[in-house]
Amino acid sequence: MSAVGTSVERGALAPAAREEVERLAAAVSAADGADALSEDALLRLRTGADGVRHVLLREGAGAAGYAQLADAGVELAGELLVHPGARGRGHGRALLRRVEELAGGRRVLLWSHGDVPAAAALAAGAGWVRTRELLRLHRSSAGLADLDEPALPAGVVVRPFAPGADEEAWVAVNSAAFAGHPEQGRWTVADLRLREAEPWFDPSVLLVAQGGEGLLGFCWMKVQAHASELYVLGVHPAAAGRGLGRALLVRGLRAVAGPGAPAEVELYVDGDNVPAVRLYEGLGFTRAAVDVQYASAPAR
Repeated sequence: MSAVGTSVERGALAPAAREEVERLAAAVSAADGADALSEDALLRLRTGADGVRHVLLREGAGAAGYAQLADAGVELAGELLVHPGARGRGHGRALLRRVEELAGGRRVLLWSHGDVPAAAALAAGAGWVRTRELLRLHRSSAGLADLDEPALPAGVVVRPFAPGADEEAWVAVNSAAFAGHPEQGRWTVADLRLREAEPWFDPSVLLVAQGGEGLLGFCWMKVQAHASELYVLGVHPAAAGRGLGRALLVRGLRAVAGPGAPAEVELYVDGDNVPAVRLYEGLGFTRAAVDVQYASAPAR
C-alpha cells in the first residue's frame, strides 16, 4: 500500500501544488457532474488570500484529497474533496479529522457540490449536520429576448457598470442587500476588483439601477461558453418592494440573449429563499442540481 500523509500550507500554494489541486478538482468535477470547487475557493487557491489554509492528502506521489479552510467570522468555511479513484480508503475521514484539528474547536462549514451520497455518508459518520442547500436552477436561452421588460420605478434608470467609478457604491449596495448572507455580504472593493480582472468579466452585462439618491440595485450576468449565469442580483433594502429586482433581472436576461448566446442560463439560490425561488420559477427556471453545506459537530 502506498504511503498516505497530509500537509498544511498557508496563503499561496507553490505553482506545482496549485496545479496538482486543480487537476484533482477537474477529476472530481468530471466524476460527480458538478464543479468540485466554488469560484471563491478557486480564487483563494490562485491568489493565496491571507488566512487560508490548504490541506493536501497524498497517496504515494499523487494528490488523493484536498481541503481548504478560510476564516468566516467566528467560523471557518471551505471545501473538501477526494479523488474519485481514491475513494473508499478512509481518505475523506482522514481529511475531515485534520480539518477538525486545525479548527481548534471552532465551527466549520464545508460544501459538497452536487449533493454526493458519499459526502452525506462521510458527514453523518463524523456527526456533521446538513445545514444549508444551494439550488442550481436553469432554463433555455430561447425566448429570453421576448421577455417583457417591467417598468422601472419613477426616477430610476438602468445603465452598465462603470469600472473605476462605481466600485465603492456597488459594494455599499451589495453589503446592504446581503447583510445577512454568510458570503456575499462580506465582499470588499478588493473582492470586486478580483472579479473585474477575470477574463469573463464584461461590464456591459453588469447592469446597475441609478436613482436620485445613488445606486439602488444591480443585475450582474456572467457569460461563459457552456452557459450564461445570473451571477448576482441585489436591491438595496431602501428600494425593496418597488419591483426593481424583477425589472433588473429581465433586463439582465435580455442582455445575454440573441445570436451566438450560450444555449442555457443558470443561477444559484439558497433553497430557503422562497421569494427568490418563486421569482426565478416564474421566469421559467427549473431545478438542475443542489449543493449542500455541512456543519461540524459541536466541540465536546
